[in-house]
Amino acid sequence: MTVVSLEQAIAAPFATRQLADLGARVIKIERPGVGDFARGYDTRVNGMSSHFVWTNRSKESLTLDFKDEEGRSILSSLLEKADVFVQNLAPGAASRLGLSYDQLHAQHPSLIVCDISGYGTGGPYEQFKAYDLMVQSEAGLVSVTGTENEMSKVGISVSDIAAGMYAYSSILAALLERGRTGAGSHLDVSMLESTVEWMGFPLYYAFEEAAAPPRAGAAHATIFPYGPFSTGDGTTVMMAVQNEREWQNFCTTFMSDPALATRSEFSTNSARNEHREELGTMIAHRFNELTTEAAEELLAQVPLAHARVNDMAGVWAHPQLKARQRWHEVETGAGTIPALSPPAFTDTKVRMDPVPDLGEHTDRILTELGLGTDDIARLREHNVV
Repeated sequence: MTVVSLEQAIAAPFATRQLADLGARVIKIERPGVGDFARGYDTRVNGMSSHFVWTNRSKESLTLDFKDEEGRSILSSLLEKADVFVQNLAPGAASRLGLSYDQLHAQHPSLIVCDISGYGTGGPYEQFKAYDLMVQSEAGLVSVTGTENEMSKVGISVSDIAAGMYAYSSILAALLERGRTGAGSHLDVSMLESTVEWMGFPLYYAFEEAAAPPRAGAAHATIFPYGPFSTGDGTTVMMAVQNEREWQNFCTTFMSDPALATRSEFSTNSARNEHREELGTMIAHRFNELTTEAAEELLAQVPLAHARVNDMAGVWAHPQLKARQRWHEVETGAGTIPALSPPAFTDTKVRMDPVPDLGEHTDRILTELGLGTDDIARLREHNVV
């Protein structure tokens, strides 16, 4: 499959990278001279942007001024051979360039067109600029994230990622549909709708104007005990009680107090949640009596879900990822870097091709379209490529 993408930032590049992981040919069209502005977000990976190397491996970079008449002609030639077209340009930009679904479908009836935007086509927010923080805010995510006294955004660009993953899965479904009908289709992926879909629990918890879940920091807002506790040697351990059987075993094995499980104020999750301050103090005291190793041994005996809070260095060195051989090497213009193997791939050789330099594949792609050396030189002289 061939995917042509007018992409920038995170949402669209993340979607198309998943397709590249599966073996699709992804032609990433970038602005001559500057490229995808995500290339300049930072210089943390051997001088390259951390965001860019994460979302752009296994792609081909073509620099092209698609606002230029000759540039649009080249883009049209690419789309004649493409299976999928993805774009996340500014609102309305694709239509102004003649790249709306209706315009493209008339020329390429089997083409799948995926538009990714902040708020979708139509409606009062259609033309709004939509960066990840803005969408997290509009979707209500920020209102339920953080501590009691201070709201917080999620630490990763979760709205971009949500939209990218829904675009990816929807493109796969559209390819299956085209396999039956032969016709292309239109996918209109909204960052807002993707994020609101993930807000199902707090939305239904606040059904018919009921109170929303309170912000609870690293703890669960409505299940208790479920969250962080500090051991006597200063390490934070996450633990979670999910049901009454676990609660009873926790009281017996970890708290050494079987009677605690039957006290009326702690006998159900709703009751524990109402009395979380009193119960939390008791559990915190018990954790403080123990070393991290002793606490983890007791939690394992319950058995209860628990985890240490890793920093980034801890994740790079995580023994589970190492044991499952999930780290591979990817080439870049600045040297070899490690990259996580695509989740779910275990018994097949995954595609982990290089992260492209800006315009690295321009000449090769144009040659495939029938342009000669002189033609390419002229286009480059006029900054079309």
